[in-house]
Amino acid sequence: MASELNYKHLRYFQVVAHEGHVTRAARRLNLSQSAVSTQINLLEQRLGHSLFHRENRSLRLTEAGRIALDHADALFGIGDDLVATLKREGAKRRALRVGAIATLSRNFQLTFLNPVLGRTDVEIILRSGSAAELYGALTDHHLDLVLTNQPPPSDALTPFVVHRLAEQPISLIGVPRLCKPRVSLPDRLSQVPLILPAAGTGLRMGFDALAARFDVRPQIAAEVDDMAMMRLLAREGVGLAVLPSIAVQDELAALVLAVGAKLPGLTETFYAVTVERRFPNPIMADLLRPRSYTGRSDRPSRSPLPRKSPRQRK
Repeated sequence: MASELNYKHLRYFQVVAHEGHVTRAARRLNLSQSAVSTQINLLEQRLGHSLFHRENRSLRLTEAGRIALDHADALFGIGDDLVATLKREGAKRRALRVGAIATLSRNFQLTFLNPVLGRTDVEIILRSGSAAELYGALTDHHLDLVLTNQPPPSDALTPFVVHRLAEQPISLIGVPRLCKPRVSLPDRLSQVPLILPAAGTGLRMGFDALAARFDVRPQIAAEVDDMAMMRLLAREGVGLAVLPSIAVQDELAALVLAVGAKLPGLTETFYAVTVERRFPNPIMADLLRPRSYTGRSDRPSRSPLPRKSPRQRK
């Protein structure tokens, strides 16, 4: 019969994983470096998987190592909770690590995470950053997936799996006074100040092509690479923002903002990027299941007709 897991070995592994260095871990555990290395080797033999990539003097967790660390943190966290509160609430929570491109719509992120929000068995760790740092964290098993509106470059050496989540139509969105009805799209593009995505982005190139097709020169009020800032500028009445409706769905529902016009042929596509793993996080199955991401309103606004008084109706 196979021997049971030695929890002392697991504890040594947890300290090494968090310290990222055997020498520092040995100092913290008051053991020799060779003793700690021996215990880690025994744990790897027991589990049947390497837990670290050893690169010179640095250690990087393997996929199995990341899973082992999650379990070790949860296991030893139970003891901490028991001592502190005599309760186990939260001790069995499983971590879900999500990275999101810093400029991505916050509303879309919340909509994506909605199936697991409020679950007592899930702890969501949400990290934002650049594509390079998030994809690096993904390949190093520090993240379970990355949310983006630009798929990563693909070649035979990249391990990424790209899941297409949704495609949202792009509209001109702003305060109601800037969304007057019965204005043609070319006139709206040329006569109303616009809040545009940053130059060089796919959405901006699509908009520039549309403006060229209509032979109009837009009034640019601002160029912004962050949907959250575009939303704020639109709310301030700076101009009409080129946005997917999901980015401002709450403002549209509250009639703070309105859709002036849809932009034909322009869409924003949202992706979840993962890597192939032998031990995928089971929580992701609920998140990657096909579902609707439609905003609450993406129809152009219509100015309400004034209500007639009883005397006028006569």
